[in-house]
Order: sequence, then structure tokens, then C-alpha cells
Amino acid sequence: MGLRTRPVRVVLSALGIAIGIATMISVVGISASGKADVLRQLDELGTDLLVAGPGESMFTGKKTKLPKGAEKMVQRIDGVEQAAATGSLRDTVRRSDKISKEETGGIVAQAATEELLRTLRGKVRIGTWLNAANGRFPSVVLGSVAAERLGITEIGQQVFVGDRYFIVIGILDPLPLAPEIERSALTGWTAAQRYLGFDGHPTSIYERSTDVPRVRGLLPRTINAENPQDVTVTDPSAALQAKAAAAGAFTDLLLGLGAVALLVGGVGVANTMIISVLERRHEIGLRRSLGATRGHVRLQFVTESLLLSGLGGAAGAVLGTLATFGYATSTGLPPVVPLWSIAGGLGATLVIGTIAGLYPAVRAARLSPTIALQAV
Repeated sequence: MGLRTRPVRVVLSALGIAIGIATMISVVGISASGKADVLRQLDELGTDLLVAGPGESMFTGKKTKLPKGAEKMVQRIDGVEQAAATGSLRDTVRRSDKISKEETGGIVAQAATEELLRTLRGKVRIGTWLNAANGRFPSVVLGSVAAERLGITEIGQQVFVGDRYFIVIGILDPLPLAPEIERSALTGWTAAQRYLGFDGHPTSIYERSTDVPRVRGLLPRTINAENPQDVTVTDPSAALQAKAAAAGAFTDLLLGLGAVALLVGGVGVANTMIISVLERRHEIGLRRSLGATRGHVRLQFVTESLLLSGLGGAAGAVLGTLATFGYATSTGLPPVVPLWSIAGGLGATLVIGTIAGLYPAVRAARLSPTIALQAV
């Protein structure tokens, strides 16, 4: 009866609880959705990719060179499933010869072996990949970022590399594990040597293996047996793994903000219940005179406090879930709302409701029936 007589006050009091719970659930849900997306990418791309590159010579301090055909030596390592190479070129890629080198640095050009796309588990968005036939002629495949920056949307268009035009035969889909490929224009190994003065030394070797730790230790010695220390080996998936681990880096802070909102809501509930006690002194006195004990009065007001908090908690759980699904859907993330976050939020409302209702309940139970009945 007490809650129904002041519906606006009930809604406003429950609103603080709802905002706190909605904030907490949406923060956990959005963080979980982001982590699920990263883990999905890792499942698709795999964590078995390693990249070997030249390091600095310990004697001269200059950048070293990987030997020619190093990717073929890597393929002989037991457990290596695929290996491919790219080689950096001096020339950059521009939209046309009308754009001078002084105006723009252009897009990075790289030579690539035929096995690169399969090793990276990449896909061609439109067109075709480099092969033994087209890799001998002035043709390029553009990474997704490179194509966007050059304004290339279709195959058959031309780009200016070095001092001649190359025809675009393909555009790749994004490659999260190889952002350097996304930003490059790739040409065949033979074409790079024939038209662009490529010396044949690879600058990056990509490989996938079944036993990553063991192969990682063998790569430097296989690529450069005399100076293995001049070879660096990196794990591209480490960045995504770190991103997954840090997906909830700011969750604690945002959960703290949600807890503050929840605390403010609890204070609002307590305030509402105290005012309710003052307004219903006559009702309390009447109940006491009809035989209700102090325990009955305490139970009544604690129950009303729990109902008020529960109303806000349920509304907050719905709002938080909807916010998570809305954000995840709009950003292309898989929507994930952990059940423990909903259960924890509702549990928090019960605790808040109990604590917020204790003092008003005790205060109501202490009212003398005679004095309470005198209240009008």
C-alpha cells in the first residue's frame, strides 16, 4: 500500500538503482563482447604464425640481410606447414606519374612469394592472387588499406611503381595479423627482380607450424646458421592475445562508476523509506494496536525496500542488456552478456534494498502505538 500511494516517488527512487545496475551490466557486457570478438579472430587466424626478419649486426650495428631462399630453408623444418616471404622494395606506389615523390611518400611496395596468402590465411576480396604466370609481369595485388588510400576499387586499374605502370589484379581483405601487408602493394618475386631492381633478399619470412615454441628456437639457426643472433622472430598473434587479456582493463574503473550510481540509488531508496515512515505513522500505530509486533513492522518496511530496489534492479538489468546488444550490433561485435553479471547485479540490489530498509524499518518499529495513532 505504501509504495502504490506515491508512484512518482517510487519510480524516481528506483531510477538510481536502475542506472547503477544498467551501467554495471553494460560495462561487463561490452567488455565481454570485445573480448569474444578478439578471441574469435584468434580462432580464425590462429596463434601458430611466426615472422622472422633481419636484426642488427652486433659488430656493425647496421641492419642485416636474410639470405636468398631463406623461406625454402624454413619449409624444411620439421613441423612447419607453410612458409612464405616478402621483400621490401626501394620504389613506392603512387596513383599516377603526375604525382611527384616530393608531394607524397606513396604506398610501400613489396615482392611476395606465391605462398604468402595461404600462409597468412588471407582472402582476395576481388580479383586474383599472384601466381607463377602473373607474378612474372608488372602486376600488383593491393592490401585493403593500400587500395583505400590509392582510391582503387576495381581490378584492371593501374598504379605507378618506380618508373612504370603496374596493373592491379587483386585487392585483399583485411589481415589483422599482418597490418604491414594491408598497407602494401605486392608484386611477384620475379617481376620485382625484373622491373624494380629487387635483389632477392627477403625482409620478412612468415611461417605456420604445429609446434610454435620449438620452431621459434630453430628459425634463427635455420635462416642464418653463422649468425643466428642477426635474425629476429616475432609472434603477430601476441598483440591480439594481449588485446584479449586487456579487454577489461578499464572495466574496474567503469564498474566503480556504476557502483557509485548504485550507492546513490540506495541512498535514494533509504530516503524514500524514511519519508514513508514519517507519512505513515498513523498506519503503523493502527497496525500495532491491532496486534502487529515490532517484527511485523520491521518486516513490512524491509520488504517494501526490497521491492523498490528489486524494481530498479530488474529495470537496470533489462536496460544494461539492451545497451550491450545495441552497442555490439552497431559495431559488429558478437553480443555477450555474462549471466553472472545479471545475477550479481540483481544480488547487489537485494543487498542494497536490505541495507537501505533496515534503518527505516527499525525506526518504524520503535514508534509507540499511542503516539503513532495521534498522527493525522
